[in-house]
Amino acid sequence: MNLAPKLDRIAARAEELRALLSEGLSGDAYAKASKELSELAPLETRIGDLRAAEQAQAEAETMLADPEMRELAEAELDGLKSRIPALAQEIRLALLPKDEADERAAILEVRPAAGGDEAALFATELFAMYQKYAALRGWRCEILEHNDTELGGLKEGIAEITGRSVFARLKYESGVHRVQRVPTTESQGRIHTSTVTVAVLPEAEEVDVQVDEGDLRIDVYRASGAGGQHVNKTDSAVRITHLPSGIVVAMQEERSQHKNRAKAMKILLARLYEQRRASLHATRAADRKSQVGTGDRSERIRTYNFPQGRVSDHRTNLTLHKIDRVLAGELDEFIDALIAEDEAARLAAEE
Repeated sequence: MNLAPKLDRIAARAEELRALLSEGLSGDAYAKASKELSELAPLETRIGDLRAAEQAQAEAETMLADPEMRELAEAELDGLKSRIPALAQEIRLALLPKDEADERAAILEVRPAAGGDEAALFATELFAMYQKYAALRGWRCEILEHNDTELGGLKEGIAEITGRSVFARLKYESGVHRVQRVPTTESQGRIHTSTVTVAVLPEAEEVDVQVDEGDLRIDVYRASGAGGQHVNKTDSAVRITHLPSGIVVAMQEERSQHKNRAKAMKILLARLYEQRRASLHATRAADRKSQVGTGDRSERIRTYNFPQGRVSDHRTNLTLHKIDRVLAGELDEFIDALIAEDEAARLAAEE
């Protein structure tokens, strides 16, 4: 990728925007120009750093001919050998197309899949792992739905996670998580394999998805707890069915029907928004098979092996022998590796 022409255009555009702003733009035009300039400014700074380093390199190479300056020039060039490629790489990464959803909050959904009670128990641990990860990142985590089994496992856990770059990092967690361990109910010490599905959806706003009230069927019913015992004497639980897509969201976490409906609509909008995003990106994903994987819920992405104390990510082949710390929310090593792999694949596609 020849960066020079693109960098010239970016620098020229930044100067053009400054000129427009100094001429006294107002209203929407001012806001739009100001926003574009603020987005370009960090990249413009890196371009300035790169060009300054390239200029320093040219000057140092000229100094090599002078015996008195040669040692100084060689020391200068030695430092620039790593700095210039690093700056160029930073700029290439900054120029990659952005996922418009990266800065959004996320809706996290965790459900047991294969493995019965053991899968439900592990789902509880995974749901807690993400809550701990959110806390470590300084994000806010609000539980929207938490349905337990009779044995204390998780039937379904849904949370809204808000903060900086939430979806950008959590989106790599979508998929099938596999656990290998000896269940507490296993009398002969045999290792069982169970699976849990995780879905991470970018939170949608009403402007992102237009939903016609006529396309919704809303049912209300009495909430019940584990084993079916009644926990509420009023019809506070809400089930919303989006008829065109067939998506169904049920919510009974709150005692208020109004609150349950609001939460259910938030989840429905997120699922519809993700469905639209998936459709838009399907062709691009087919053209470029990323090593990171599709994030599809049917794809096995990670294995948690308790007897060996290890966690292995199958997309990056990274294995960490610290399962307790991973379940305590220390996920950054996995996520950083996935981001790096994704960036490398996208850079290769740009060449």
